[in-house]
Amino acid sequence: MKPVSRRLYAIGAMACAVVIFAGLNIAADATFTTERLDLTQNGLYTLAPGTKHIVENLREPITLKFFYSKKVAADYAQIQAYSNRVGDLLQEYAALSHGKIIVREIDPEPFTPAEDEASADGLSAAPTETGDSVYFGLVGTNTINGKEIVPFFSQDREPYLEYDLTSLIYRLATPKKPVVAVISSLPLDTGAGGMMAALQGQARPFVIYQELQQTYDTNMLDPDFKSIPPDVDVLMIAAPPALKADQVYAIDQFVLHGGRALVFVDPLSELSNANSGLDQQSGPAVSNLPELFHAWGISYDPGKIIGDKKLAQAVQVSADPLQGVARYPVWLHLDAKEFDPNDQVTASLQLLNLASAGALSPLKGATTKFAPLVTSSDQASLLDSAEVRMGARPQDLMADIHPTGKHYVIAARISGPAKTAFPAGPPNGETASTPQLKQSAGPINVVVMADSDIFDDRFWVRVENLYGRRVAAPFADNAAFVLNAVENLTGSSDLISLRTRATNDRPFTVVKKLQADAQARFQQKADALQAKLTDTQNRLRALEQGASVTGEPSTSTTLTSEQKAEIEKFKRDLIQTRSDLRDVQRNLRREVDALGSLLAFINIALVPMLVALFAIALAILRRRRRARAIMV
Repeated sequence: MKPVSRRLYAIGAMACAVVIFAGLNIAADATFTTERLDLTQNGLYTLAPGTKHIVENLREPITLKFFYSKKVAADYAQIQAYSNRVGDLLQEYAALSHGKIIVREIDPEPFTPAEDEASADGLSAAPTETGDSVYFGLVGTNTINGKEIVPFFSQDREPYLEYDLTSLIYRLATPKKPVVAVISSLPLDTGAGGMMAALQGQARPFVIYQELQQTYDTNMLDPDFKSIPPDVDVLMIAAPPALKADQVYAIDQFVLHGGRALVFVDPLSELSNANSGLDQQSGPAVSNLPELFHAWGISYDPGKIIGDKKLAQAVQVSADPLQGVARYPVWLHLDAKEFDPNDQVTASLQLLNLASAGALSPLKGATTKFAPLVTSSDQASLLDSAEVRMGARPQDLMADIHPTGKHYVIAARISGPAKTAFPAGPPNGETASTPQLKQSAGPINVVVMADSDIFDDRFWVRVENLYGRRVAAPFADNAAFVLNAVENLTGSSDLISLRTRATNDRPFTVVKKLQADAQARFQQKADALQAKLTDTQNRLRALEQGASVTGEPSTSTTLTSEQKAEIEKFKRDLIQTRSDLRDVQRNLRREVDALGSLLAFINIALVPMLVALFAIALAILRRRRRARAIMV
C-alpha cells in the first residue's frame, strides 16, 4: 500500500471514529436521560423501593411546582449543581408515575408574576450581593387543595433529598393521616422551654415530634385521660409520668383489643432532668410500667443502666486541655452491628446515639415472643443508676464495667398472645364501659425501648436557621427509629427504606478501639499524677502563704531557709509532675498518630511508588520482548 493511501485511510478512520463517538453520545443522551451508574455503598443515587412503590401506585394527580431562579443563581456553582440534581430527580418521579405526577419548572425572575407566585406560596428567598433574591424550593398540590412545600432546598439536607421529596408526595397522596396518641412527661410538643415558653409563644418542639406531626395526626393525651380514643392507630408512650391504675388499665385494654403501642421507658432520663427546672410538669427521671411489662412478658430493672466500653462516646471532661476527652460508657454510639437486620424498624439503621439506657429481657414462662431490635456490644455490663445519677467520672464508670460477654437488649418487639394486667377485673371495682378482655383478641404488637433520651435533639441533629425557618440536619438515625416504628405499627413501610440511606457516618472503628485501649492503660497513671500535682500545688500554696514545713501555721512573715528550700523542691516537683502528665497525655495519642502516619504514607507515597515500580517493570519487560524480536 502506498504512503498516501495509508495516510488517507488513517484520516478516514479517525473521521469515522469521531462521527460514531458523536452519534453514540447523542443517542445515549436521548435514550438514557434518567439512567445512572450508582457506585455509592448505600445507593444514595438510586431510587429506593419505597419511592417506586409510592410513585407507581398514585391514584390521584399531584402537581409539583419547582421554583428555581436560574439567571440570578447562575454565579453560585453549588446551588446550580444541586438544582440540576433536584430537577433530574423530579423528572425521574414524573417518568415513574405514568402521568400522575406533573412537574412544572418555574424561573421566578425579579419583578415578575412568577416571583409573586413563589412568595405567595410561602417559599423563602435567599438574598444575593446584587440585591436580587434566589428562589429554590418546591410546592406540591393535590386535587383536594392539599398543599406541601419545601421553602428552600438547603445544602445540609441534600443527602436527604429523596426522602424529603417522597415524603412530600406521600403526604399529598394520603390526606387522611393515621392518628398517633402520645402519653409523655417530656415536653415533646413545647421543647426545652416547656409550658412557660409555649405560653410566651416561643415553643420549639423537639425535631422528632415535629416530624411526627408532618406525617401523622398527633394527639397529646391529657394528663388525666380516662381512656384511649377509639380512632387511635398507634399509642406512643415516652417517659410516662406516674400513671393511675385506671390509666394503666386503659392502655392494657387498648393493646389487648389490637391497638399498637410504641413505649419508651428510662432508668435515667437525662432529657427529663435537663428540663425539670424549666417545666413544672416535667416527669420523673425514672420511668417504668411494671404491671404492663409483666403482662407483656418483659423484665426491666429501672435501677440498672448499661455501661459499654466498646460503644462509649467521647466527651470533654474538663476545660483543662491536659485532661482532653474521656469515653463516657453510658452514652452509647451504636452502629449497624447492634441492630436487627431482619426487622423493618432497624434493618436500614446505620447509627443511634442513646444516653443512660436500661436493659430489657424476656420473662420466663411468658406467652409472648421477645425479639431484640437494638442491643449493646459484648463489652458491656450493668451499672447502678444511683452511681450514674450522682455524676461519677467517666473514668470511674469505665473502671466499674466488667464485661459479661452478653449483649444487653435496649429495644425489643413484643408479639404474640398476651393476658391482661388486671386478672381480677377493672381497678377500684369500677364497671368498665366495655367488657374487659382477659386475653388479647389476637397477637399483640408492641415495640419497647429502655431509653427516652432518643428524643433529645442534641444527641442526633443540628438545627439551623435558614432564612427564618428551622432546618434539621441529622447526624444519627434517632428520628428514623421512632418514625420507622410508628410507620411499621400503622401497617405501612414505604418510607422506612428512605430515612436512613443518607446517614453516611463511617466511624473509625480501629481508631476508637486504639483510643479506648490507650485510655484504659494510661488512665490510672494519669489519675495518680493528677492527684500528685494537686497535692503539690496545695502544699506549695500553703508554704508561700507562710505555713511551716510541717503544715502548722506560722506567725512569722519571713520565710526560713528551710521553707525556701522546700518551696524550691516543690516547684521542681511541680514542673516534673506536669511534664510526666503531658507525657501520659501524649502516649494516649501515640498509637492513633502512628496509624495516621501509616495511612498518610500509604496514600501519599506507597501507591505512587507501586505505580512507578509497575511502570518500570512493564517498560523493562517490553524492552526485553523487543530485543528478543529483533534477535529473531
